[in-house]
Amino acid sequence: MGQPGEMSLENGLLGPLLLARGGVDRSGALRGDEAWLKSAWADPGTRVLLVGDGRTLVRRSDGATTLLFVPPAEAPPGDRYLLGVGPDGVAYFAVAVDGPLTADAAGPAGAEVERAVQDIEHLPDQADVAAEGLRGVGALLDDRDAGLLVNAVALEAWHATHEHCPRCGARTEIVAGGHMRVCPDDGSQHFPRVDPAVIMLVHDGGDRCLLARGPQWPTRRFSVLAGFVEPGESLEHAVRREVLEEVGITVEEPRYLGSQPWPFPRSLMLGFIARATTTQITPDPAEIAEAFWISRAELGAAVGRGDLGVPPGLSIARRLIETWYGEPLPGD
Repeated sequence: MGQPGEMSLENGLLGPLLLARGGVDRSGALRGDEAWLKSAWADPGTRVLLVGDGRTLVRRSDGATTLLFVPPAEAPPGDRYLLGVGPDGVAYFAVAVDGPLTADAAGPAGAEVERAVQDIEHLPDQADVAAEGLRGVGALLDDRDAGLLVNAVALEAWHATHEHCPRCGARTEIVAGGHMRVCPDDGSQHFPRVDPAVIMLVHDGGDRCLLARGPQWPTRRFSVLAGFVEPGESLEHAVRREVLEEVGITVEEPRYLGSQPWPFPRSLMLGFIARATTTQITPDPAEIAEAFWISRAELGAAVGRGDLGVPPGLSIARRLIETWYGEPLPGD
């Protein structure tokens, strides 16, 4: 990055976007090959990731956090999704377990893990094993594991809420390696849903950016503005509309910088920077509890003192703020 006061827009992209990584080919051409899917599931070298309510089992050892995989023979019953094939030819699947992996939302170990996944015979070093979600470990995983978990969590969330046909109400069936549902009654096909949302840092063309917080947020936590793209709307129009609706400010020159999946449960965040043409803030109280302009010097000092909280490094919002600021902000 550059120094505070500079726009760090190398190649026009943000980085690093920690949920936009991957090391496994998603292998779309193999999803409809039933013979291959059967053969891959029978292969003891295939790796299976368990996912329940957005959480999976991870292992922490020697300062590293890694996903805990099991062979197909040790995977419990559940909906099965093909995640892809690695460069070494290893196939990766996810299995959705019934309900959360554990009863302890903080992440258990030992006997609690064993009870939660009774069909798994061998959990190595159980004291190092815990159930975690993307928010907890997404920034700690390597590229391969981060990409696999984002994919698995997004698929599980979609399947959990789209079990019935929207046309006739019949229970749909999973096909194509978990990447499609088909209605047995009317034959309609249904694909995993992604909700595009714009997220934008608004600046005044000088040395100030706009930060805001929602009504449900802690009083010292602030971020940039964001909102869902509406039907028939371009991304640039969505940027202008959302900023105007939320804080009453008009903007121009929305510039796309990058995107990141945000599977909580199924969003795709499309990052922009835009310049304000007005500066009077009129918050929509239903959306915004507080909003203000802040300079780079004020932002760095406030974050450093702990007076102002910004989004975590896992989020594209943090990357937008740091791109404008010109270097990483202290803390995370």
